[in-house]
Amino acid sequence: MTSTSNPADIPEFPMSRAARCPFDPPPELQAKQEEGPLAKVRLWDDSTPWLVTRYADQRALLADRRVSADVNRPGYPSSAPIRGGAFSFILMDDPEHARLRRMVTAPFAIKRVEALRPAVQEIVDELIDAMLAGPKPVDLVDAFALPVPSLVICALLGVPYGDHDFFQENSKTIINRTATPEQRADAAGRLTGYLDGLVGEKLAAPGDDLLSRLAERVKAGELSRPQAAQTGVLLLIAGHETTANMIALGTLALLEHPDQLALLRETDDPKQVAGAVEELLRYLNITHGGRRRVALEDIELAGQVIRAGDGLIMANDIGNRDPDAFPDPHRLDLRRDARHHVAFGFGVHQCLGQPLARMELQVVYSTLYRRIPTLRLATDLDRIPFKHDGQVYGVYELPVTW
Repeated sequence: MTSTSNPADIPEFPMSRAARCPFDPPPELQAKQEEGPLAKVRLWDDSTPWLVTRYADQRALLADRRVSADVNRPGYPSSAPIRGGAFSFILMDDPEHARLRRMVTAPFAIKRVEALRPAVQEIVDELIDAMLAGPKPVDLVDAFALPVPSLVICALLGVPYGDHDFFQENSKTIINRTATPEQRADAAGRLTGYLDGLVGEKLAAPGDDLLSRLAERVKAGELSRPQAAQTGVLLLIAGHETTANMIALGTLALLEHPDQLALLRETDDPKQVAGAVEELLRYLNITHGGRRRVALEDIELAGQVIRAGDGLIMANDIGNRDPDAFPDPHRLDLRRDARHHVAFGFGVHQCLGQPLARMELQVVYSTLYRRIPTLRLATDLDRIPFKHDGQVYGVYELPVTW
C-alpha cells in the first residue's frame, strides 16, 4: 500500500457525490476503495485519520475491542467541533455504553416493534388517503416521508406531534454539515431544553412511553435529568431523520429504476418486501460521515500498522459497494440477498432502532406504490434538491404526481 507523504495531497472527508450519479458514493471514495483497504483523509480540523474502505475490514474493526467509540479520547475523528458536555451513549464504550443502552432497548425489541405494525400501517394509509384527496403535484417529503417516522417516534417517546415543526427544524440544523458550530450548538440547546421540559412533565405525571421510563431512571438516581433529556434528543433525531430520508430517497431510486419498482409493486410476499428493504438500505446507505472510532492499541491491517491514538473512519456507504461482499455492487437488485450490509453499523454499537426502521420501511414500500401505482416524478431528476450538505443524505423535496 502506498502512503501519502505530502499532507497537502491528502483528500478531504467527507467527499462530494457526483451530480450525475446521486445514488452512488462519491467517485473519489470509490477510487480509494479500488486503490486499497486503507487511506489517509483530512477532516475539518486538519487531522488525518485512516479511511477504511473494504467491507470485511470495516466489520472486523467495528467488532474489535481494541477500537473505541469514545468521542473524548485523543485522536477520535470528530465530524465537527465538540461543544459543552454532550452526552450520548453511542459515543461511549462498554460498560457504560451497555448500561445506558439497556435503559432504552426494550421498545425497539423485534416483538415490541412488530406489535406496532398495524398502527404504522394505519398512519401510512391515512397519509396516502390525504395525498389522494388533495391537489397534485405534492411534495412527498412534506406530505408523507417526514410525517410517517415523526408520528411513530413521537408516539413511542411521548413527544407531542404538534411540535413537529420545532423539532424537525432544529434537527436539520444539528445534522447540517454547513451549519456553524454556534448554530448547531444553539439548535441542540433548544432541543435539549424542550426534551428537559418533557422529562419534567413525565416526572410529575408518567405515561406509557419511553420518556416516562427515562424519568423513572432519573427518580432512581441511575440517570441525571440532563442526561435523560439528551438521550431523548438522540432518539428523537435518529427516530425520524434517517427513516424519512430513506423513504424519500428510496422512492426516488425506485422511480429511476422502474423494473425494480415493478418487482416491489407487484408482490404481496412479506419476505420479498423485506429483502427489497435490505437492498435499498445497502444501495443508498444514507449516512455520509462513516462510523468513527479511535485505536486503543496498535493494530495491523493489510500490511499497515494503525497506531494507538489513530482515528478510524469506516465509510459504510463504500463498504456496502464492495464487490467482494456484493457482486455487481453498483446495480440496484431487489432480488439480492443484502441482509449482511453495514448500513446500520456492526458490533455492539450497531443501530438500536434498526428493527423499527426496517418495519416502517417495509410498511411504506409495500403500500405506497401499490396504492398509487402510477406514482411518478413531477419534475426532472436534475432539479431535485439533494442533501449534499447533510450528515444524513436524502432530498429536501420530492415533487410527485400520478
